[in-house]
Amino acid sequence: MNEEFHRIKRLPPYVFAEVNRLKAAARARGADIIDLGMGNPDMPTPQHIVDKLIETINKPRTHRYSASKGIPGLRKAQAAYYERRFGVKLDPETEIVATLGSKEGFANIAQAIAAPGDIVLVPNPTYPIHSFGFIIAGAAIRHLPASNGEDFLRAMEHAVKHSIPKPLAVVMSYPSNPTAMTVDLDFYKEAVALAKKLDLIILSDIAYAELYYDDNPPPSILQVPGAKDITVEFTSLSKTYNMPGWRMGFAVGDSRLIGALARVKSYLDYGAFTPIQVAAAAALNGPQDCVDEIRALYKSRRDVLVDSFAKAGFPVPPPPATMFAWAPVPDRFRDMGSVEFSKMLIEKADVAVSPGVGFGEYGEGFIRIALVENEQRIRQAARSIKKLFSEPAETLAPVSRPQKSATR
Repeated sequence: MNEEFHRIKRLPPYVFAEVNRLKAAARARGADIIDLGMGNPDMPTPQHIVDKLIETINKPRTHRYSASKGIPGLRKAQAAYYERRFGVKLDPETEIVATLGSKEGFANIAQAIAAPGDIVLVPNPTYPIHSFGFIIAGAAIRHLPASNGEDFLRAMEHAVKHSIPKPLAVVMSYPSNPTAMTVDLDFYKEAVALAKKLDLIILSDIAYAELYYDDNPPPSILQVPGAKDITVEFTSLSKTYNMPGWRMGFAVGDSRLIGALARVKSYLDYGAFTPIQVAAAAALNGPQDCVDEIRALYKSRRDVLVDSFAKAGFPVPPPPATMFAWAPVPDRFRDMGSVEFSKMLIEKADVAVSPGVGFGEYGEGFIRIALVENEQRIRQAARSIKKLFSEPAETLAPVSRPQKSATR
């Protein structure tokens, strides 16, 4: 009875665990950790959304079980968003499912469409659920080096040609977490044509579609004629409206795939609490100036991060989108690897980041920096890092304190 369960054995050790332990230990010692690790928005949810939640929660009938696929008004609001933003028409009844965040949606689409032994093509590095949702479902993963150009499409083609059995699906995520890569509609046109040729399902994640910093809003792959026949696309309100804890997202696209997802979900949950769904509809249908304000704030933080870290001797490429910067570990520390470098920043600079290898083996040599602290704190982090980098090399080995035994 001591043997690990089958699905648990398929999951590797959690890369972020050691970094998170050190962060907690440092705080327990009284350290003021500037946490640029988890992508957890620090701003309040816009007031009109909160007001709608409060208004709805005061109606006792909304406390009953909700609808697993989402209440009709919420699915109609998402359809209106897609038509307004992308010019894409969706049937709220057959082509939209409300999910408990995009993460749950990805995990359950894996349960719905993948069988043990199926192969799914996944970019690397990428958001962990893109891989592990399918691993938990029993499928196998074939990694494609993350890219936003022709080389990604050629890697898709090569993987299908050299995989047995033939891959079932390919994951695409633009703007990307963690790399912040973006693509244009021409890329999607080529991707759809290739996926149809290769008989692949496309699973598109555009959770960061509203966090962009130039004049070109990221497109949806569903804007490509015929894409809806083979695609499910995932979105989330978490970052767009500062609603991470509300756990509200969507899957939209091909009615057959959406139907399979809805059927799996019907066995697992009754949907989000109805007042949350009503408030989410208010977010989508209501004034959108709050989205512009949130985007502007992240852009300002991004600019401060890039400028202050460069002055500290830590160049950070400016991300074109998302709430993350994807930065190479400085040459001086490259041999440490991303985990040890991240641990050193906690131990010696009171700054927490995410090691790149946590997003896949090809993320080694990078760290992800989340824009979840205000500008003053970002500058404070830069000053601490500058001071750290001025120390002699022999003093910079990270200190890994032994973990105390748990007590009950």
